[in-house]
Amino acid sequence: MNFDLSTPAGLMGALVPDIVLMVGAMVLMLYAAWRPESAAHQRNVGYASLVVIAVTVAAVLWFASRGLTATEGVIAVDGFRWAADVIFLLSAAATIAMGIESNPRDRIMGGESHVLVLFAAAGMMIMAASRDLMILFLGVEMMSIAVYVLAGINRGSIRSAEGALKYFLLGAFSTGFLLYGIALIYGATGTTNIAVVGERIASFALAGHAMLLIGVGLLLIGFAFKVAAVPFHMWAPDAYEGAPTPITAYMAAAVKAAAFAMFLRVWIEAFLLIDGAWFAPVWWVAAATMIVGNVVALAQRNMKRMLAYSSIVHGGYLLVAVAAGTPLGSSAFLFYAVAYTLATFGAFAVVSAVQKPGEHATPIADYDGLWSTRPWLAVGFGVCMLALLGFPIFGGAGFFAKWYVLQAALTSPRGLVPLSVVLVLTSVVSAGYYLHIVRVMFMRPRPEGAAEPATLQPLTRMVLVGSVVMLLVLGLFPGALAGWATSNAAITPPEARNPFPTVPFN
Repeated sequence: MNFDLSTPAGLMGALVPDIVLMVGAMVLMLYAAWRPESAAHQRNVGYASLVVIAVTVAAVLWFASRGLTATEGVIAVDGFRWAADVIFLLSAAATIAMGIESNPRDRIMGGESHVLVLFAAAGMMIMAASRDLMILFLGVEMMSIAVYVLAGINRGSIRSAEGALKYFLLGAFSTGFLLYGIALIYGATGTTNIAVVGERIASFALAGHAMLLIGVGLLLIGFAFKVAAVPFHMWAPDAYEGAPTPITAYMAAAVKAAAFAMFLRVWIEAFLLIDGAWFAPVWWVAAATMIVGNVVALAQRNMKRMLAYSSIVHGGYLLVAVAAGTPLGSSAFLFYAVAYTLATFGAFAVVSAVQKPGEHATPIADYDGLWSTRPWLAVGFGVCMLALLGFPIFGGAGFFAKWYVLQAALTSPRGLVPLSVVLVLTSVVSAGYYLHIVRVMFMRPRPEGAAEPATLQPLTRMVLVGSVVMLLVLGLFPGALAGWATSNAAITPPEARNPFPTVPFN
């Protein structure tokens, strides 16, 4: 089936999974506001939200299995979109499952927190589908506004309010860069359609156009903020620390994956032919992100802040896949996104258990001797740390994720050997804080009088067990995930699309 995106019916048909999620979110928003806040009500909204996600996943998988296509238009109908959607939706499901059980402990009784996760996921799906810069901007804002509120959803916490305010102010500032960049790109090319931008750059020799280059630079700044790349990362540690733990996991995994999905589609489809303008900035931003993130993470003594800098570091690793600028880079991103998402949610499920009620500061010292009191919790957390490190066998999924990123970098025609060396060396540095967590859990004694961590509740336990099992399976048998990632890396560079338009535009 081929959707004709020039007609309203074709456009709506291609957006059915997105519409299902948004309609479900709007209905649940009314339901959440209909009854007074209570633990039971937020739990019911959470379970209903999981049903909406399940229906949306079924719609995405149906569309993916049918091999649907579409005419050139403002959205993409390809394997990359469906693969990214599955990652976003499973992340949203894990966030809501953890939130159902952790919200009462944090005194968050409103069901709106679950609905906002749905709206953020809908924005992410729009971002992954967008082939027009204005549609892309709408998806970014839909996601960002929901996440701004989620970061400060714990209204009784000063840290939560502080982190959300910093995130909102800096996010609004970066949005200005993003929108102004889109305006300048439109002024230079006469279009906001991503595919047509790439074609017009080629056919009208716009590679040296000053307005276009400035626009690309501003767009890069806006994207760098969304992925918390150095030096645009200053919001991440405070926002991650202040947000409720499930929301921190969502921000670290799903928000980052959505930003990179957007990053890859725009850069490969529109600006691959002017890589001389953006390649060097992306190279240096990736290197700085890997180096600065790792060095600062070594000094952290707070678990959530350490994981925040870890998230920044992994953003640097994914920037290497972007710098590769090849279909192999986009397939490496999909593999990496799955492995990183599993490790992140598994780690934060443990943090949710160890963290004391109403506490945002989570000292690493609280994990001393965890093996002696909650052995399976320590084992699960250890697997997640090894996966984030990229250690073979137990952290094998993370190891192969980095291997595929390195493969994309080394086979890229842009000469990424020095950046690959930085990636390998900084991965060695990251062992200093990942293995430190393993050491304190297994080799330090439990302090006398220390409170035992809470027993994981069923849904959170399901998230942890599912994440750890999948990490181990994918580490032993990475071929299936690698094949899935390769078959869904369907982003077409401009030189592969013919013919280029030859009619001048106004």
